Amino acid sequence: MKYKKFRVKNHAVAGVIEALLMVALVSIIISIIQLSYIPQIMEQREADHMDEVSNQFSTLKSMIDLQAITNSSAPISTMFTLGSRELPYFITARAFGELRVEDSGEWDISVNEAHVEDLTSITYEASNSYFVDQTYVLEGGGVIVKQPNGEPVMRVDPSIYPEPGGRICFNLPVFIGMPGKNLTSGLGKCFIRTNWSQGDDSPWNANSMNITTQYPNAWNESLSSILGEDFKIEKGESYVKISKEDETPFPLVIRYYYIYVQIGHGWIK
Repeated sequence: MKYKKFRVKNHAVAGVIEALLMVALVSIIISIIQLSYIPQIMEQREADHMDEVSNQFSTLKSMIDLQAITNSSAPISTMFTLGSRELPYFITARAFGELRVEDSGEWDISVNEAHVEDLTSITYEASNSYFVDQTYVLEGGGVIVKQPNGEPVMRVDPSIYPEPGGRICFNLPVFIGMPGKNLTSGLGKCFIRTNWSQGDDSPWNANSMNITTQYPNAWNESLSSILGEDFKIEKGESYVKISKEDETPFPLVIRYYYIYVQIGHGWIK
């Protein structure tokens, strides 16, 4: 009887094992990038977007102030970036934003406890996936920033200032949203179109001026810095009150102007 000898060839098996090890190594590297570096990259990306929104709000305020000074009814468009997209090839989440006009009349300006004008606003609210959510508000001519934790702060002061002789001047924009074009949300870019409508001066011999607002802390810090020691600033849960330290009347003029606001594509005359 003849016996045959069988030789085991391990070359093919070694090649398969080598390929599996290479796949495992690549998977480990991708996992480390996905878990460690991608969240940091996305957080920085959303933080940069919040800085961009801050600059866009400053630009919007400048455009509205220019329209008020020139009394120009010609529309001006300001671009806004609502959110950011995910990174390709990696598992990431999008960031969304909502831009709206708030002119419900819930908040207002009053002098000597008499209603003078509504306090309206243009608000951007971010829904971030990695960076802290932030809300930017253009209210009363000032730009306010709010985060879930912490008090709102006034990033850009409103146009309120004392004049020689003790008079206070307050340039107050009143925003009017067009029905159907006062809100948008999503990601990408959109436009806000604003145009001046009319304005007037409202002079007062004031004992006090109350600003009823959602952001009393921001207004309190800003007004305390602007008006100095000649005026007393009192802060409540939903208001800020301005009066003289000696409680005597003071001259006040509120220069209000109406701004029509449209958000999104197209223009309604």
